[in-house]
Amino acid sequence: MTTTSSDTPRYARKTGKLRGTLIGCGFFAENHLNAWTSMRDTPLEGVELVAVCDRDLAKAEAAARRFGIPRAYADAETMLAEQKPDFVDIATTLPSHRPLVELAARHGVPAICQKPFAESLEDAQAMVRACADAGVQLMVHENFRWQHPLLAVKQVLDEGWAGKPFYGRVQFRHGFDIITNQPYLAEDERYIIMDVGLHLLDVARFLFGEAGRLYCRTARIDPRVRGEDTATMLVDFHSGVTCVVELSTATRTEPEPFPECLVRIEGTDGTVELEQGYRLVLSRPGHREVRPVDAELLPWASLPWHVVQDSVLAIQRHWVDCLREGREPDTSGADNLATLELTFGAYRSAERGQAEVFG
Repeated sequence: MTTTSSDTPRYARKTGKLRGTLIGCGFFAENHLNAWTSMRDTPLEGVELVAVCDRDLAKAEAAARRFGIPRAYADAETMLAEQKPDFVDIATTLPSHRPLVELAARHGVPAICQKPFAESLEDAQAMVRACADAGVQLMVHENFRWQHPLLAVKQVLDEGWAGKPFYGRVQFRHGFDIITNQPYLAEDERYIIMDVGLHLLDVARFLFGEAGRLYCRTARIDPRVRGEDTATMLVDFHSGVTCVVELSTATRTEPEPFPECLVRIEGTDGTVELEQGYRLVLSRPGHREVRPVDAELLPWASLPWHVVQDSVLAIQRHWVDCLREGREPDTSGADNLATLELTFGAYRSAERGQAEVFG
């Protein structure tokens, strides 16, 4: 890597058609696979998955057949050694992330890693070091900030519509059954903060900058799960914003809001609110404006998942741009360390009953 000039790429630029590989052919990987497939025949993007891998070879073979991918493997190291890809997309569960990212680094392969990035801050730092030492990009698949409605919120905020923000609320409360498709979540002692809370903390960082203080309370409402399924956080940001971050998978209401992330931001000039139904409401004294900001329903997407599926395509396009331009992704492993610090701090706060302070 070189950092001699702001105009000099930090990493070697990748040109021509990019050859990608994917590890993990489970539930959410379907979205990754659909997005990569949609990019395969786009000349400007020029991405092709040449192999997929899963410890269950039958799963990998089924994915390869369905998406027209030439090779399927049960062993990731064999796949990387034989294919020598331009990148690897790691769409596996949490315990495998560090060994797989470090494996990619040893092979000199840029890596995307699904969230949660790591089980500990130490593991995350080790993965960041491994990829930095290998001179390859590492991106966390932190896709919430790439959702079209949230990008719209960020745009009007950056345009100064609300003036200087002083209050925020980022909310994800629903009662949708996510356990059926991802039953392993019910067994996790750390549940909603690790599964969704880190998304919302990342969105809050995206909107307001870095945090200095966090207080968190949690509860377990659903007897089917081992971990917390509700959490409420109060986060103070260095920018002067105080933000409430709310999470729940135990909410009972109609209409069901899943999978919408709702936002309210109050500033010195006005209020920006992302309401249910993907309505962006801009209001100040004497003025109220409503903008529809729903995501596109892609050919392979389905309701109500479409906003998430659209964000998967958006973040994967960002990754390709970063590979071609030799630059660091917005949601790099290094950037995600700050999100993880808040995530683990939320658990410490809930356990100790006191606020956590950050640099």
